Amino acid sequence: MLRRFPAFAVTMLLAACAGHARVAAPDGALPPVPMLTRAQWGAKPPTGPMRPHTPTRITIHNTGERSRPDLPLDQKLRALQTFSQRDERMSDGGMHHAWPDVPYHYYIDIKGRLAEARDWHFAGDTNTTYDPAGHLLIVLEGNFNQERPTPEQLATLRTMVSWASTRWRIPADSLAGHRDFARTDCPGKNLYPQLDSLRAMLRAGH
Repeated sequence: MLRRFPAFAVTMLLAACAGHARVAAPDGALPPVPMLTRAQWGAKPPTGPMRPHTPTRITIHNTGERSRPDLPLDQKLRALQTFSQRDERMSDGGMHHAWPDVPYHYYIDIKGRLAEARDWHFAGDTNTTYDPAGHLLIVLEGNFNQERPTPEQLATLRTMVSWASTRWRIPADSLAGHRDFARTDCPGKNLYPQLDSLRAMLRAGH
């Protein structure tokens, strides 16, 4: 969770969405749903070094901002990257210090569309105190203390959790929410209970 986006990150979300493509992950593994790639959403290169890691956990986040179904996915990702790569005062008064790239590995928007975020070969980032190395970070668009994840989001999340668990041999007990590792509400009271059903799905063999 990023706590709160600054106002400029919302006002930037204004253009037409690039097309989706079903593409391989960096080493050839294939996510099983159509995915907007970094190239398609116009990602800039990382601004600094990042820590290599291997995912051993799946950790679920929410963006912490109310969803914007009217806005295109590519612009949401560009705005998130712009916010991520510079120092910025957040709307809750806290200070966000620049990261080299988008903090998450996969982004699921309010319509259930998937986007490639940070290269999964590198650990993510956080405004909270846990170390995200080893965590595959999947974020859902929305503030799930105030709204509920859509059926489309949950369907994509189930598919991605099942795929990631198989891809990196991550057991059910290593699926968790951001709040399990840091003092935060993320991924929100209306999403967090869904993790029990996701763990049950993994234990049942997907």
